[in-house]
Amino acid sequence: MSKSVLFWRGADTEGLERLELVVEPEGIKATSTVICLQSGGCRVDHRWRLDPDWHAQSVVVERWNAEGHGMLRLERAGAGWQVDGKPRADLEGAAEPDLSITPFCNTLPIREMAKTGSESFTLDVAFIDGPALTVARSRQRYDRQGPGKLRYVDLGLSSGFEADLVVDEEGLILRYEHLFERVSASA
Repeated sequence: MSKSVLFWRGADTEGLERLELVVEPEGIKATSTVICLQSGGCRVDHRWRLDPDWHAQSVVVERWNAEGHGMLRLERAGAGWQVDGKPRADLEGAAEPDLSITPFCNTLPIREMAKTGSESFTLDVAFIDGPALTVARSRQRYDRQGPGKLRYVDLGLSSGFEADLVVDEEGLILRYEHLFERVSASA
């Protein structure tokens, strides 16, 4: 078992994320809290359960803001997904979840791309808008730019958005242009 704690700060908004990552032979668990100061502030917790190959099996997102508390649960169901226990035909074939408020979700396609040795990797995702607690199908592409460097291209809901990514040896984001930057905890 390995356990690590990662921190990211928002590059486009005032905020901080603390993610605890536990890797065991039977699977991976990630538990995180994001605090955002924008629009009156909010707190979003997200909990991921992944199989040993780093494929998401479920993600639970809880949000607290001025409107109150809300929760969303996305679970893999065969080749598709269930949202709050109900099948969503529009998400059939979506490879992984993509949660708007964290760079952690980018690790899943980045690790899959590394396994295949591809220079470019395109996939459909179940995009979760963290503050709104909604899920929609989207499409994205990752292009290798060199060791530890990729280009993210949104081909779906935010078509036209692109960003350079820098990752560590595990495929975890160090820098996500315009959005996130990994920071170290002070001792």
